[in-house]
Amino acid sequence: MVASRGEALWQARAECRGPHAVVFFPPSHVERKEERLGRERAAKAICRSCSVREECLEYAIRIREPHGIWGGLNEAERKQLLDRASPLPQLA
Repeated sequence: MVASRGEALWQARAECRGPHAVVFFPPSHVERKEERLGRERAAKAICRSCSVREECLEYAIRIREPHGIWGGLNEAERKQLLDRASPLPQLA
């Protein structure tokens, strides 16, 4: 997927850029629950001070990003947000 100019602008201002970006995505090895929770806490702490958090979350939801911390939410939290926003099916 190619980023639009607007996406490139907010991404360039994101606090997650740089060497600490590794905490935003799971490692290639199996991660224990305590490790995952600690990594996610560290990522979410960075998100809290980010000036483009809202744009980041909107982007992740729009493209249905399946991995990592985006806009301060993990995969399951974004899915819950999407599920709550989805209209209920019409009953015949």
